[in-house]
Amino acid sequence: MTSLLRGDRGGWILFALVILLMVYIPIGNLALSADHPLYVSTYTVTLLGKYLCFALLALSLDLVWGYLGILSLGHGAFFALGGYAMGMYLMRQIGDRGVYGNPELPDFMVFLNWDALPWYWYGFDQFWFAMLMVVLVPGVLAFVFGALAFRSRVTGVYLSIMTQALTYALMLAFFRNEMGFGGNNGLTDFKDILGFDIQADSTRIGLFLASGFALLAGYLACRSIVTSRLGRVAVAVRDGEDRVRFLGYSVTKVKLAIFTFSAVLAGIAGALYVPQVGIINPGEFTPVKSIELVVWVALGGRATLYGAVLGAVTVNYLKTEFTGLMPEAWLFALGALFVLVTLFFPRGLAGFRLPWKSAK
Repeated sequence: MTSLLRGDRGGWILFALVILLMVYIPIGNLALSADHPLYVSTYTVTLLGKYLCFALLALSLDLVWGYLGILSLGHGAFFALGGYAMGMYLMRQIGDRGVYGNPELPDFMVFLNWDALPWYWYGFDQFWFAMLMVVLVPGVLAFVFGALAFRSRVTGVYLSIMTQALTYALMLAFFRNEMGFGGNNGLTDFKDILGFDIQADSTRIGLFLASGFALLAGYLACRSIVTSRLGRVAVAVRDGEDRVRFLGYSVTKVKLAIFTFSAVLAGIAGALYVPQVGIINPGEFTPVKSIELVVWVALGGRATLYGAVLGAVTVNYLKTEFTGLMPEAWLFALGALFVLVTLFFPRGLAGFRLPWKSAK
């Protein structure tokens, strides 16, 4: 870990803050009484866990946009697919405790008069299988999509439009009841995970800690990529793709490897997000979600990794506050924030730390 974070002051600060939260939050929630000034409510635990999931999602986009130059407007699709894989597992755990008491079929299937469980739901009663799908489904989709797009040498705005079209097509498909994913309502009413009550404070703490570990592991994995030879070639592709191809490198393989890994990270973020918020529906596929993700990374600072985390947490915290006080003003506030940061801090909020880095 030390070698990966060498020269990365922002990364060290990020690790210190996340580890501090992972130590303090369980104590503040489980060991302190509700009237203690340092008590942390379960609502706050869930909110912070959600922020960590968004941070991991932003990290996945920064890897392909900041270091590879691919502006993906469809990363929300990989996030949602990972979330649906987790949601399917959680739905299978409900069993006969659903409204209709059917031990095999989720409530929405009973309501729609389904006779049997669809074949693609088989195996989701096992946690290991669901986690395998969390990785495989986004990864395989990204690999297939990337192989077709990159070999055709689609780049720039055309590639961005294609990624947005991908997530929009998935949104339309998942909205259909006959797809077997809950239609407009999605998957919800989860009861437990791995045998633990999903609403219990201890379970919420476990999910928060899992999100924290996933973020730190994801950051280290991204750092290992960007500091490796693959990462250096990726930056060269970003800055001059034709020149890299002329030098004999397989640009398609470089793009495909990083794009697929990024999709897997997004899927893991989605899987951790769903049990904490208690629902997954086709709204997560909407292009607006992916565009908002781009705003997080742009505000935090591209090609820094820790800047993406900073942007995701900052924007979502402000969103929580603004939507509680003035819901109708949030989009205006987000637009103003984006304009101000672009004008005065073109390198994003992480630009504050650049002088420290250059001073070494």
